[in-house]
Amino acid sequence: MTKNKHKHPEEDLPQNPEETAAADTPEPETAVDPAAAAAEELQKWRDTALRTAAEYDNYRKRTVKDREEFARYANQGLLEELLPILDNFAMGMQMASDDTKSMIYIGMNMVQKQLADFLQNQGVELIPVEIGQPFDHNLQEAIQSEESDQPEGTILRIIRPGYTLKGRLLRPANVVVAQRPADPAPEA
Repeated sequence: MTKNKHKHPEEDLPQNPEETAAADTPEPETAVDPAAAAAEELQKWRDTALRTAAEYDNYRKRTVKDREEFARYANQGLLEELLPILDNFAMGMQMASDDTKSMIYIGMNMVQKQLADFLQNQGVELIPVEIGQPFDHNLQEAIQSEESDQPEGTILRIIRPGYTLKGRLLRPANVVVAQRPADPAPEA
């Protein structure tokens, strides 16, 4: 018994009459105007060119801004390391101020002036802090609070000066701020 390997011709015909009609009719071709297609292609390439030019311009501006920012704050690390040295120098000046006629004091005063000029030329400015002014968490760091009759958050003492570098915080000023006195415990 061998099986018939040939198919009947009726098996290849579609069963649905709509499929038959769709298979017999060719797809309608849309007429393409070559001038319109060329104009559309040209507009697409113009848009791409304009977008690319705008992206490049934005990239160039961003690069220039980043380079300026880097150059502006390139010395920040060096200046941050210099600040503790300035603090120690200021303490030495305070100790030497007992004898303002001594050559040590006069020499240290000259060096202090040179340091101040150097820092100013680099864009470093001292953050102005006064005792009695309200605490500003953007420019100051409260390292301690003490009970006081002053309003809460008022600066009582300046521990270490703060500095900015061209408007950017370099180091906050360390201050002691006032806090409300603790309520006395009720006596029983």
